[in-house]
Amino acid sequence: MHKILLKRSSVSSRVTIAVMSTTIKPVRKAVIAAAGFGTRFLPQTKAMPKEMLPLVDKPIIQYIVEELVQSGIEDIVIVTGYHKRSVEDHFDHTSAELRANLKKGNKIELLEETRKISQLANFAYIRQKGPYGNGTPLLNAEHLIGDEPFIYTFADDFVVADPLRFRQMIDVYARTGSSVLTCIRVKDDEDYKRYGIIAGEQIEDGLSRVRTIIEKPGKENAPSNLASVSGYLFTPEIFGYLHTALTELQAGQEFYQQTAMQAMIDDGQEIIACEIKNGRYYDTGNKLEYLKTVVEFALAHPELGEDFRAYIKSLSVV
Repeated sequence: MHKILLKRSSVSSRVTIAVMSTTIKPVRKAVIAAAGFGTRFLPQTKAMPKEMLPLVDKPIIQYIVEELVQSGIEDIVIVTGYHKRSVEDHFDHTSAELRANLKKGNKIELLEETRKISQLANFAYIRQKGPYGNGTPLLNAEHLIGDEPFIYTFADDFVVADPLRFRQMIDVYARTGSSVLTCIRVKDDEDYKRYGIIAGEQIEDGLSRVRTIIEKPGKENAPSNLASVSGYLFTPEIFGYLHTALTELQAGQEFYQQTAMQAMIDDGQEIIACEIKNGRYYDTGNKLEYLKTVVEFALAHPELGEDFRAYIKSLSVV
């Protein structure tokens, strides 16, 4: 696949296509960070990973995996912790006992639905090792990513969009060959204290060239209202910068990928902020936002939505 530029001639209205010599590799791989303890959901998450909390009839992580697959991802590396075996089991083949039970009950549709889960992608699992911070899962997965571009995302937040959020990011990468960030416009004052806020120059509608990401600056210090959330599309150059950042990490410091990203930018590596079109961001990492997400997904459910809406309307408003 080649990077293609469209050029309009100054002499005529014809559009010519110039194919650059740089080959743009397809995005086929993804890394999902899923090693957190989920302490905000204790005691529920004492034995159940937070990524496996249900949104009606699917665990949270399955929605993220399905979005990746529908965007063209073939290989998914899930970086887990010691208590995440149920994540691996969920994407494994359906057990013989469950298959027999579904067949006996003539629940063929459910049997087929559960069978398809293990066939969504090629899955690999890695136990996280290293300092605390979102840079560690990336280095843990480096040997499986190699020299290819890839998506890095988390297992407890996501963006529902049309076209798909990851598809939008991949399209930007295909045009530019640059790393791409999932971005949304923040509205509430508190959001400026929750997310990294982008400083940069707009290069076209919905796309900005990042100069820096200011972590949780507060509204008074924010350079814009464009926040980096949930997901990234990285070129493999990120790994070299992560290794350098790791060698410079002081004892007790957290190992964040943003340090490596800023070093990339300072070296002239382009990173593009992509404001996701027609998108709705869901953060299921805390109790209130999780409950809001469950309600929205239940209302949109093709089988349960109508009855659930009627039930909600029947409740007394306090």
